[in-house]
Amino acid sequence: MKFKKWSLLLVLLLAIGLFLAACSGGEDADSDSEDQGTEQPSGDTEGDTEGETGDTAEQVLNINIREEPPSLHPGLASDTTSGAVLDQVFEGLMRINQEGEVEPAMAASEPEVSEDLLTYTFTIRDDAVWSNGDPVTANDFEFAWKWVLNPDNPDTDYAYQLYVIKGAQAAKEEGASLDDVGVKALDEKTLEVTLEQPTPYFLDLTAFYTYYPVNQSVAEANPDWALEAGDDYVTNGPFLLDSWAHNDKVVLKKNPDYWDADTVKLETINMVMVDDENTALQMYNAGELDWVGSPTDSVPLAAIPALKEEGSLNISPLAGVYYYAFNTEEEPFNNVNIRKAFALAINRQGIVENILKGEQQPAMALVPPSIWEENTEGYFADNDVETAKEYLQTGLEELGLDELPPITLSYNTSEAHATIAQAVQDMWSTNLGVDVTLSNEEWNVYLDNMGAGNFQVGRMGWLADFNDAINFLEIFNSIGGNNYTNWEDAEYQELLAQSRTETDPAARKEILRQAEEIFMEALPIAPVYFYTNVWINQDYVKNVKVSGLGGVQYKWGYIEK
Repeated sequence: MKFKKWSLLLVLLLAIGLFLAACSGGEDADSDSEDQGTEQPSGDTEGDTEGETGDTAEQVLNINIREEPPSLHPGLASDTTSGAVLDQVFEGLMRINQEGEVEPAMAASEPEVSEDLLTYTFTIRDDAVWSNGDPVTANDFEFAWKWVLNPDNPDTDYAYQLYVIKGAQAAKEEGASLDDVGVKALDEKTLEVTLEQPTPYFLDLTAFYTYYPVNQSVAEANPDWALEAGDDYVTNGPFLLDSWAHNDKVVLKKNPDYWDADTVKLETINMVMVDDENTALQMYNAGELDWVGSPTDSVPLAAIPALKEEGSLNISPLAGVYYYAFNTEEEPFNNVNIRKAFALAINRQGIVENILKGEQQPAMALVPPSIWEENTEGYFADNDVETAKEYLQTGLEELGLDELPPITLSYNTSEAHATIAQAVQDMWSTNLGVDVTLSNEEWNVYLDNMGAGNFQVGRMGWLADFNDAINFLEIFNSIGGNNYTNWEDAEYQELLAQSRTETDPAARKEILRQAEEIFMEALPIAPVYFYTNVWINQDYVKNVKVSGLGGVQYKWGYIEK
């Protein structure tokens, strides 16, 4: 195992981290900011009753979201940082509850569903109001969804989440009339949605932020309504956007006009933006933060063993994959054998055991084993250096090269990303003989460069928006959106299209498995590991659960002193 050289580097890095933790007088751990079942002693905030909050407990929660949210517009957001804010201040037709089940939210009840499973009729609750006092109407949903599908709005990377709706894809990609999209406000309180085909996870989609409503009158009067906190930032969720100091802090306040305001105990949520894990941990130890780690933050890697030992570390399953995207339009990664060489020359077991230590699993597939158990093994052997060298030689011959040119491995700023990148840099250098330069950038800049194709290999992660394999596979259906690899394949696209019309679960899974096989043969990415949630929280934080899909909702949380 070619592991000794980079493990020495790792020891030095971890030693530094432990020193910083000792200086802060506390503990240290790590999880990924993009980045649950296992119960842990002090981190379990479930099972507490509302009566235990006490009259004297100040209902203020202090968390770290690490970086500036790229967008707080539901139709433009496509990242977990933005989603962590949007999920508190907006609400869709349905909401995923604390048990992970979808339940009515803006909808007054479960929708009526036609016998052919194509038409859903929702009734908007009478007590649903916007923060400016306007009633939430079916028109607000129709407006918001069609705004995303309007081809004149180009930065809606998550538009494909709406493609289950009849006519949605044709409107966005082919310029078909928005009037033909299957979303129609029958009256102020009745929304009719017609799907292209039966979609078993459609109600889960309506709880996702791309499906949130937008106040039509406000948005039409001020197209820039979502750029700042203020009177025009009108929302309908359990919390309000009280202030937004860019690159510094977001403050949320309880929404007194929210239809279920009696359930909401927290009065204030302070979301600070501290991108250094050690600084965030010091703030936690000083009582300035109440939560460090998943899903909005990371805890320093070096303290995970100590936190496990003392029983304060929480680890739970998370449907997500951490991977390196190859720019398949640029040499040498336009060659499949070169991509295979780089993918097979990674020691994933070494990374999860020696760096992350949060019970992550090596990833040799795209879809997480929490969805498809068979992907625990995956499609190739981990750390298969000899086969990687064979692929490398074949790829070089096909490209007419004697050796690999220098490459750049890019990642967004994070201790974990940096440490993993340094390890992989050494693996690729040792195993493939390539000169690897590392490049890190702040999240917004990083996303812009990835989207513009200004990279060779770039770190990305994907967490499930809903609990279905297609959520991972459809990312790579076509170039653009969240597919930074610039890879697409006609047979792959056809299989995904077939899966959307197949109503038999077993047959549908087989179709999707065939699609994943095509993807893993092409390897436009090098999967590295499957995520877990890893975090610590103060004992007085109650009834906040971290989702198996990588989200968190503070609607039910409270502070007990």
